[in-house]
Amino acid sequence: MMHHQQPKSPRGAQRPFRFYIASLGCPKNTVDSNAMGLLLQRAGYEATLDPHEADVLIVNTCGFIELARQESFETLQALAAQMRPEQRLIAAGCWAQRSPDWLLDALPALDAVIGTRTWPGIVPLVEQLLSEDEDERSIYELVQERPFMLPEEADVPGYVISGPSAFLKIADGCSRQCAFCAIPGIKGAAVSRPMGAVLEDARQLQELGILEINLIAQDATAYGLDRGIEDGLAKLLEQLVAEVPDLPWIRVLYTFPGFITPRLVDTIAHHERILNYIDIPLQHAHPDILRRMRRPADVAGVRQMIADLRARIPEVAIRTAMIVGFPGETDEEFRALLDFVNEMRFDRMGVFTYSEEVGT
Repeated sequence: MMHHQQPKSPRGAQRPFRFYIASLGCPKNTVDSNAMGLLLQRAGYEATLDPHEADVLIVNTCGFIELARQESFETLQALAAQMRPEQRLIAAGCWAQRSPDWLLDALPALDAVIGTRTWPGIVPLVEQLLSEDEDERSIYELVQERPFMLPEEADVPGYVISGPSAFLKIADGCSRQCAFCAIPGIKGAAVSRPMGAVLEDARQLQELGILEINLIAQDATAYGLDRGIEDGLAKLLEQLVAEVPDLPWIRVLYTFPGFITPRLVDTIAHHERILNYIDIPLQHAHPDILRRMRRPADVAGVRQMIADLRARIPEVAIRTAMIVGFPGETDEEFRALLDFVNEMRFDRMGVFTYSEEVGT
């Protein structure tokens, strides 16, 4: 880990420099925001929830779809409009990774962008920004096409706590090539955290009295594949149950159709503390659209899988997500999706309008 000098106080102030972080998008982003905040606090900076009090403003952006970028842009604009000359503004996260030059052009008030694969460099970046006089302002771009940075490489936990729950990152990035999705371009290929690091985080959460762990990744069912581990998610869950006996609830988020293995289903069914909850974004239910999406197109297989899940785990809650308006979607294909949704009776469903993305 890099060691830095203690930051000096702002000119004329009897206090340490302060930072404010706005975290947008998914819980995976929130874990990274938490890690950046922890690195800054260790270096002697003080967190504040009031942007007016901060010397440095950081927006951890989401760049997944157009609506998310709109929210990120509006947040950056609103902060920029109220900034004092001595305050500094940084865009971090997925959109910063995806379109750093566009952001710097569109927002003249922006002092720096830092990507999803370089966030551990936040401390030296902030030090550099705050060491400059207002009239010698430089613009910094810390964005690299390197693999995903594991939290343990930066000596920070891979979780964020939200009330009695925690989101625990087990992997990041994605190696699938779905036709509509920008995530592999933003995050890179899937990288699983070592099982020991995940278990150590879980033990810390148990000691803190957390009641629920949500395991998060772009695709939890791919956990361990890059490390040569078969059925990695099931093996991780089995280890977790043994390692954190006092933690009442463990939940898995974001599973991929066709990769919910018999061992995984058995593991969920067998252990009471693993919640009977499957989040399986199917995206559509017509084989032609699924083929165009470069997704598993065996709709009969999906029906069978859901029937098997409901038979094996009687109280299972199934959540899914669907995309409407995918290019070329016909009335007949849309009707097939409607019929499928009516037939399946999902417990929860998110529906998203297709968003055209660069590189998809």
